Amino acid sequence: MDSFPIAGDLENLIPTRRPSILTFEPGVAKVLPQYLATIIVTIGGFICGTIIAWSSPAAVKLENGEDGFPVDENDMSWIGGIMPIGAILGCILTALVVDILGRKNTMIVVVLPCTIGWSLIVWADSVLMICLGRFILGTTCGSFTIICPMYTAEICQKEVRGTLGTIFQLQVVSGILFLYILGSFLSLFHLSLICMVLPTVYLVFICMIPESPVYHLKLGRIDEAKQSLQSLRGPNYNILTELVDLSALVDSSSETEVIPFSIAIRSPAAIKGLIIGLGVMFFQQFSGVNAVIFYAASIFKDAGSSFSYNVSSIIVGSVCVAFTYLSTLIIDKLGRRVLLLFSSVVMTGCTCGLGVYFYALSHNYDMSHVQIFPILSVCGFIVAFSLGFGPIPYMLISEIFSPQIKGTASSIVCLFNWVCCFIVTKYFCILSTRFGSDVTFGAFSFLSFLGIFFVYFVIPETKGKSMEEIQSHLAGSDDS
Repeated sequence: MDSFPIAGDLENLIPTRRPSILTFEPGVAKVLPQYLATIIVTIGGFICGTIIAWSSPAAVKLENGEDGFPVDENDMSWIGGIMPIGAILGCILTALVVDILGRKNTMIVVVLPCTIGWSLIVWADSVLMICLGRFILGTTCGSFTIICPMYTAEICQKEVRGTLGTIFQLQVVSGILFLYILGSFLSLFHLSLICMVLPTVYLVFICMIPESPVYHLKLGRIDEAKQSLQSLRGPNYNILTELVDLSALVDSSSETEVIPFSIAIRSPAAIKGLIIGLGVMFFQQFSGVNAVIFYAASIFKDAGSSFSYNVSSIIVGSVCVAFTYLSTLIIDKLGRRVLLLFSSVVMTGCTCGLGVYFYALSHNYDMSHVQIFPILSVCGFIVAFSLGFGPIPYMLISEIFSPQIKGTASSIVCLFNWVCCFIVTKYFCILSTRFGSDVTFGAFSFLSFLGIFFVYFVIPETKGKSMEEIQSHLAGSDDS
C-alpha cells in the first residue's frame, strides 16, 4: 500500500520548505489551549489516582464490616492486587483500538467500563463484586496510562512538552490525595459514589477538545489536522510550518505501514526506544515506592509521631503533589536526565537508610536518639520520586516512539509497568516477612543504584527536541 502524500500536499501550500518558509510570520502560538486540553485529558490520571488509592481507606472500613459482609486479610490482598491485573488487560485492549478509534474516541469509550466498575463497588454485596469492579477499573487505569500521555505529546509544542507531559502524574497523585482526604471522613458508600461520578464529568470535558492532529494526519485527513492544530495554537498562529514537520514524520512512518509491527519494532530507533521505555518503568516500580508508602504510617508512628494513619497518608500524598508540581515547573529547564539522575541517587540513599533502620530495629538497637531519621528517609524518597521517576517515565514513553509504532509500543511498555506493579504489590509483604524489611529495602536500594547507570548511559536528553529530532537521535542519525 502506498503512503498518502501528506507532506507533498502540504508543500503545495508553501512554495518550498526551506528559504521561502522563512518569509512566513508565524506569530506566537498560545499555550493556554495546550494547557487546557492537557489538563482535561489528564483528568484520566486523576481518576487513576482514585482507583489506585481506594483500597487504602477501604481496607479499614471493609474489615470493620462497613459493607455488611465479612472481609478478611486474604480478601483484601485480592481487592488490592487484582487492579494491576485488569490494567494489564487494559493495555492490551488499548493497543488494539487506539489507532482505529483515535485518541479522543478511545478516551470516550473508556468512560463506560470506568462507570460500570465503580457501580459494582458502590452496590457490592460480596467480595466477588468488589473484585470484579476493581478488575474492570484496572482496565481503565491501563488504558489511561497509555492514551493520556500519548495525546499530550501529540498536541503540544516541544518547548512545553516536558511541562505538559508531567501533568499526567500530577493528576494521578492529586487523585490519590483527594481520595485520602475524603476517605478520612466519608463512608465507603459515599466515597465510592463520588468516584463513580468522576468519569461522567470527564466525558463532558473530553467532548470539548479536538482529536490529535497526528492521528488525523495518520489517516490522511489534512483539513481536520489543520483545524485541530489551529485550535490548539490559537487563531493568529501560522501552523503550516509545524504541520509540514508533523506530516513529514507521519508520512515517513506511513511509507512502511504495510510492515508488521514485529518487523517495524526491529529498527534501531524502535529497539532503543523500547529498551528505554521498559527500563524506566522497571526502575520506577522496583525503586520501592509502594513499599515506602506502605510503611510510611508505621514509620511515623515508630518515630514517636502522634499522627493517625489517615493524617500520615494525607501528609505523604501532599508531599507527592507538591513536588510533582515542582517537577512540571523545572523539567523543561533542567531536562529529563538531570531529574532522573537526582531521583535515582536520592532514592538509593533513602531506601538504604530505611534498610539500615529496619536492620537496627530487628536487632534491638536503641533508635530513640535518631527517631527523625526514618521520617527524613521517607520524605526524601517521596520528594525524589515525585521529581523524577514518578512523572517522567510516562512523559518519556510518549516522546520516544514514532507514530507508526507508538500505540502498540506504548502499550507494551505500560503493560510491563503494570506487571512490575503487580509483582511488587503482591509479593512485597511476603518478602518482608520471609527475609525481613531490612533485606527488602536493601534490595530496592541496590536496584535504584543500578538505575543511576541506566539513566546515565542509556537515556538520551529529549528536552527541546522535536519528535523528528528524537527519532533521528535514537536511530543514530545525528550527534546530538
